[in-house]
Amino acid sequence: MEQRFYRIRVKGRLGERFATAFDAMELEPGDGSTVLTGVCVDSSALYGVLEQLRDLGLELWGVESYAVGSGEA
Repeated sequence: MEQRFYRIRVKGRLGERFATAFDAMELEPGDGSTVLTGVCVDSSALYGVLEQLRDLGLELWGVESYAVGSGEA
């Protein structure tokens, strides 16, 4: 699997204390939601992020995926 860039949107505005929970991802708080962005090297890394979201009880609103360097979905 090639590396992919992800935009993962969750319900709620996550504060700085969540930044350490998602080391490989950047947090972009917005109005009523937060977007986590970053590269996952393989599907295991993506599933790890999604499992962390589940374990924290966060509601997943969407996932967008792009090939690294191509800008394609």
